[in-house]
This record gives sequence, C-alpha cells and structure tokens, in this order.
Amino acid sequence: MVVPIVVVAFNRVHSLERLLYSLNMADYPNNSIPLIISIDNNGKNRDVLEVANKFKWRHGTKKVKYQETNLGLRKHVLQCGAIARDYDGVIILEDDLYVSENFYHFARAGLSFSKAKEYIGGISLYNHQLNVHNSFAFSPLEDGYDNWYFQFASSWGQAWTNDQFDNFVTWYNNAPKIDKEKKIPSYVRSWSEKSWLKYFIAYLVEKDKYFLYPKISLTTNFGDSGTHMNEVDSAFQVPLYFGRKKTFEFSDLNSSLAVYDAFYESNILHRVLNLEKDQLIVDLYGEKDSFPEKGFLISKQILNYNIEKTFGRFLRPMEANIIENIQGRDFFYYDLSKKRENPFKQHKLKEMLFHLRKLSHRRSYEIFLAMSKNRIENKLKIKR
Repeated sequence: MVVPIVVVAFNRVHSLERLLYSLNMADYPNNSIPLIISIDNNGKNRDVLEVANKFKWRHGTKKVKYQETNLGLRKHVLQCGAIARDYDGVIILEDDLYVSENFYHFARAGLSFSKAKEYIGGISLYNHQLNVHNSFAFSPLEDGYDNWYFQFASSWGQAWTNDQFDNFVTWYNNAPKIDKEKKIPSYVRSWSEKSWLKYFIAYLVEKDKYFLYPKISLTTNFGDSGTHMNEVDSAFQVPLYFGRKKTFEFSDLNSSLAVYDAFYESNILHRVLNLEKDQLIVDLYGEKDSFPEKGFLISKQILNYNIEKTFGRFLRPMEANIIENIQGRDFFYYDLSKKRENPFKQHKLKEMLFHLRKLSHRRSYEIFLAMSKNRIENKLKIKR
C-alpha cells in the first residue's frame, strides 16, 4: 500500500516544526513514503512556508503546496482528503499534533483491514479519554482487541481509503441539513461552519458507520491556539503509544464489545438486556433529550417512566455496571411505554467524584480561585 502523509498547516510555525520532527523520528516500512505539506494562504504566513521548504524528509519524497487563495479549514481539509484518490489511501495530520513512532504501521493496518467493510467510515489515530460533550472522563470497554468503534469522526489524526472518502463526499455534495437532527449531539451541531468534522460525524450517524479507533493513541493533541482555539488547551493531551508493533488484532463490528454512538454511549448493551438494537436507548452521561413513546431507556436522568431496574455507578467504564449487573440507584432502566412519577434525586457530587476520582476541599478552592481570576482577566482583555 502506498499511503501518503498529508500535513495540514496554516499559521503555526512552532506547531509545524514540532509535528515534522515527530514524523521524521517515526518508524516506516520503507523509505518511499510520500509527504505532502499543504499550507493554506492568509497572506502573512510565509514563515510557515519557509519551515516546510527547509524541512529535510528522511523517509521518501516531499512536496509543499501553498494554496493560491485562502480556503478556510473545512475546504482545506477536504481538499487534502481528496489526495486519497491518487493512492491507496491518505493520512491527514493537522499541525498541532504529535505522532507516535508507530503511527504509520497502525494507519496502514487499519486501512487494509477496513477495505470492503462498509460500516467503517475512516481510521482514527487519536484515542479519546474525555467526553467532549460534558468534559467527563471516558474510556472504551477493554475487550482484548487493539481497536474500538466510535460513531464520531476523528480530526486529530485520521486516515481514509479512496472509497471511504469518496462515499462521504458524495453524501456531503448533496448539501445535507443537520441543524435539527436530534441523533447528532447538540454540541456538534453548534460548531462553526468552518468545521468539516461536524459534517463527517453527521454522515456517520445518518449512514450508521463508524471510525475505527486505537485503544492506545498514536497521536496526541497540543491544543495550540488556532482556527478553533483562542488559547493553548492541554485537555486533549493523551498518552502516546511508545512501543513498536507492526501487526494488530482488530475486531469486526459484531465481535467488538467496544462500540459507541456519537454521544460516547455504548451500542452493545441491548445484547446484555436481550433486546433488539432499536429497542434500547443508552444515556449513561445524560446528554440525550429526545425519546420515543415505546421501547426502553437506560439513563442517569430522573424521568417519569416506569423503572424496571436500577444499577449502580462503580465500575469503569460506566457500561460495565450494566454488563455486570451492579446494584445501586445511579442508572435507571425505563420502560418508555409506561408513565410513572419518580421520587429519586440525582447525586451530583457522587457523579462528579466518580469522574474526577478525587478532589480535596483545598484543591477545589484553588481551582475556583484560578478559574475566576482567569475569567475576569479575559473579560478585561475583551473590553480593552
């Protein structure tokens, strides 16, 4: 397989230098790896172009593309993705990433495995450890494989085969309307129109496809200030894979126990409860707000439906409590066809400490003061 690495750059000189360094230090199957550095034009970023031109790529050919006009992030990334049509696939890396030395082997293995599997819409090199909808901790269920499935496209290191990218573009060119689609998280729908990612997530949801994700991340995100970031944010830094491995054991969708929808909710709990997939809605994080008039729901929310069973919140990840039938009153298994008023109350502090693990009074006070100070300073900057 010939799979080029495409670096998407704009106006972050240091970020680009850091990423290119990590790419040179990575391990590759040969020294014929195409590297394409695509730089969007803003009229003031010739220094970025200079870094790209001077960079010595040790593992194959290098090509630098400086766009004639400003494309914007969405159009720029989609243009870079289209490079897949000229090869066996493509790896896309935005400039604020850093790669594991093993990233290329995982990407190629994922692309090869995903061919002819219609349920796979792309390969992620990043592994989420934070639910972006609510900033709670997240980890996929460990089922013994090197991958998990997520109905959420990746923008922090991704790979596509020709077919995967073309299938998305065909859908995208029909001008999809996603603003009111409740199956797409409201947080995603609120993203700027500069985001290509919101459309790819909508595509996965509508077509019932998934990205194949690694259990251990092959990229990490520095959160440098840029198009979507006003200041440096380390929240999405994750542990990198520092081993060297060239073969991977991937699950298919039916054998995997680590399958998640766009809300970071498990998509396999219907098997545990002996239901059909479309009979159960899973809402352990409590982010969903639209339910049918029949079927079943597992949620942390206190709702006025008949409670068939309750579960505790002790095991991690949270769905393990339902799989192992852990007793407690943190999650409620509702029959949506039966109305009933429920007297229970949510234990906010207990839930927060479950996700944070430990937070002392002193540390919580220090965080409150620091965040308050930062907020006041930012407001003063805006006024100036």
